[in-house]
Amino acid sequence: MTEHQPLTLRLPTPGCYADPDRSGLTADDVFDGMTEHLFYTLGKLAPSASRHDLYMALSYAVRDRLMTRYLAGIEAIVASPARVVAYLSAEFLVGPQLGNNLLMLGIREEAAEALRRFGINDFEDILEVEEEPGLGNGGLGRLAACFLESLASLEIPATGYGIRYEFGIFDQLIRDGWQVEITDKWLKGGWPWEIPHPDQACFVGFGGHTENYRDTNGCLRVRWVPEETAIGVPHDVPVLGYRVNTCDRLRLWRAEATETFDFYAFNIGDYYGAVEEKVGSENLSKVLYPNDGTDEGRRLRLKQQHFFVSCSLQDMLRSLEVRAIPIQEFPSHWAVQLNDTHPAIAVAELMRLLLDEKHLEWEEAWRITSQSLSYTNHTLLPEALEKWGIELFGSLLPRHLQLIYEINRRFIQQVRLRYPGDNEILRRVSIIDEDGPKAVRMAHLATVASHHVNGVAKLHSSLVKTQLFPDFAALWPEKFTNVTNGVTPRRWVALSNPLLSGLITEAIGEGWIRDFSRIQELEAFSGDAGFLERWGATKLAVKHHLANYIHRHTGVLVDPASMFDVQVKRIHEYKRQHLNALQVIALYLRIKNGTAGGEAPRTVIFGGKAAPGYYMAKLIIRFLSAIAETVNADPDMQGRLRVIFLPNYNVKLGEKVYPAADLSEQISTAGKEASGTGNMKFAMNGALTIGTLDGANVEIRERVGAANFFLFGKTTEDLADLHERGYRPWELVNDIAELPEVLRLVEQGHFSSGDTDLFRPLLQNLTGRDPFFVLADFDAYLKAQAAVSQAWSDPGGWNRMALLNVARSGYFSSDRSVDEYAEKIWRAHPFPVRISCELD
Repeated sequence: MTEHQPLTLRLPTPGCYADPDRSGLTADDVFDGMTEHLFYTLGKLAPSASRHDLYMALSYAVRDRLMTRYLAGIEAIVASPARVVAYLSAEFLVGPQLGNNLLMLGIREEAAEALRRFGINDFEDILEVEEEPGLGNGGLGRLAACFLESLASLEIPATGYGIRYEFGIFDQLIRDGWQVEITDKWLKGGWPWEIPHPDQACFVGFGGHTENYRDTNGCLRVRWVPEETAIGVPHDVPVLGYRVNTCDRLRLWRAEATETFDFYAFNIGDYYGAVEEKVGSENLSKVLYPNDGTDEGRRLRLKQQHFFVSCSLQDMLRSLEVRAIPIQEFPSHWAVQLNDTHPAIAVAELMRLLLDEKHLEWEEAWRITSQSLSYTNHTLLPEALEKWGIELFGSLLPRHLQLIYEINRRFIQQVRLRYPGDNEILRRVSIIDEDGPKAVRMAHLATVASHHVNGVAKLHSSLVKTQLFPDFAALWPEKFTNVTNGVTPRRWVALSNPLLSGLITEAIGEGWIRDFSRIQELEAFSGDAGFLERWGATKLAVKHHLANYIHRHTGVLVDPASMFDVQVKRIHEYKRQHLNALQVIALYLRIKNGTAGGEAPRTVIFGGKAAPGYYMAKLIIRFLSAIAETVNADPDMQGRLRVIFLPNYNVKLGEKVYPAADLSEQISTAGKEASGTGNMKFAMNGALTIGTLDGANVEIRERVGAANFFLFGKTTEDLADLHERGYRPWELVNDIAELPEVLRLVEQGHFSSGDTDLFRPLLQNLTGRDPFFVLADFDAYLKAQAAVSQAWSDPGGWNRMALLNVARSGYFSSDRSVDEYAEKIWRAHPFPVRISCELD
């Protein structure tokens, strides 16, 4: 990758950027910083400081040490403009920040020593205080966070743009086996990592009407007159790279009302009306993914998307204006990545800003837009490819609908010339869906306007071209490409798994943390019996930590020496947690019937949230909880089988689970998972994968070797053929050994205290439609699980396979993913910054 020459910034005064009192990295410096913030920022004396006070003081002290790099990076871009990546995402699942920033700075031990001076001997006590930031939900948001960290570590200038959700998605409780959603009040104790910039607020409009007028040059123009307006206030979160000076930023928008209090309404007794505008506007940044099962929920979700996209684009345009850079050069300075369809309204909003606010002509505005935007597709599931009804869209964004109609008219004319007389292709590719009630197809809009469209795994990218967008791929084959996802090894190995990290560093040095491709050097130890024994001992020690957590939070004792068989991810039918559940019941029956010869003792661990309106997913959680309750209460299962459902799965819990897993369950229906990133985190931590040829599983198997991967299940081609021939799952039941008894046990209410109705919808779904081919893969899944048990019986062989999974996982670093985006799509380059504090 081409690299800019390093820019050295000489920082003239200690109070400007590099105050020596606030940038030192010794234990004394950190202690002094904590003491200062306890007194001046928190108003506390050390003897009366709580653990939360100490967490806040340490966080502020660490943030002080980020500021030098953060502000120097901003000044560097001003002094020597470079192309900046703008990553637009509805989610950024950044996880806890304190431990990660200490790792980036290399001062974890110094911070621990500073805490000891305050009487805190266990550093983990302070890390546990930190709340999980409620800024994301699943893989989409975690990917965005990994990419921001890799961008900074690779020294590529970048800004992540999203929403500062006040309440996140929800916290999950399990009551009587059911998921219960409660408010995620993650901001209640303050968040020391954000820096508000109210002076850089943006105005965003909704509703209203448009007017035609002529400008001073006599050109016909359009003016949008919104009915309501909200203010977006940016909050910046510094994102530091690993042991570099580059500190990118995550800019999150908080919504405010233009008028927060109506004094007249209050005085006449209309107390709600006095704050109605404030409440309505601030709803925009209250909750991630409001339930779109209602008209108001859909309306709020569209408003949220337009809100953060408009603020972000205005911010980018303003950055050019303050540097006196012509607006025509926008594509040279900003590479705008749309992370799935949520920010796809950026196409129409950027056109509106360029046409109506900057008074450019259509061709110039379209050139800027199409040269700046690129689109990542993350799913083939129809419900995730957003469509907005014309009536709703036009009522909220009337000017944008006009622009989309014009974009579509011009696009359809191109297609008409390419395929004269073929009205069917016009129907398929149109941005406006007219097959039912008219709707705007956001994925089509993003595809038409973007210079690149990418999938996130080789299989997924192939399916994007052949199944999802075949007509677009035929029109513009050069647009479509693949960038397989990755995850950052800093958080997911170096930070989350210090015991394994220490063993790896002892073997090959610490260079793998910065350059994860060097992890391949570990393969040289795959034949070292002594090292493999230490490897197994390290894994067992990590499993003890998770076992303690499980006991504290569920009351269930698990054996760390048993196989930790783990499936943690969002609960969805296509991810097939219920397939795993049926396999657990089969194992349970074998133990009960005395036919479980050679089965490995297992602790089967589930975790994940279901969307509040997704009944079947919530029923699956109830099913898993019921199985766990029955199995764990049965004395016959002692030492043989335990089942755990970990509530409220998130990044913080993932940092405990991934390092402890022995077996990674990646069992989604082939062709449904775009990529997956949990599969990569497990492999990096030495878990072996049992999985289908779906998403990035295909590439993981290729990299780690077929002998180190437990493959099962029908391929996408097999399933397409089965569907074409007519899939009748009820005909399979009696043909598959163990399946009839498994289903009968559920049907008879064995796991529901005799209630034969509770799981009837799940059974009917499986034996009636089975939309995700659970029964079609059941027999192959059992055979693969038998192979797992056989491999587990040889500890040395298992440890060798685990080591090879780690040693061959270098490809799945997000550094590699970001490097590919930068080369193929963004045309962005490293921009190293050297900081000198010398006085002139």
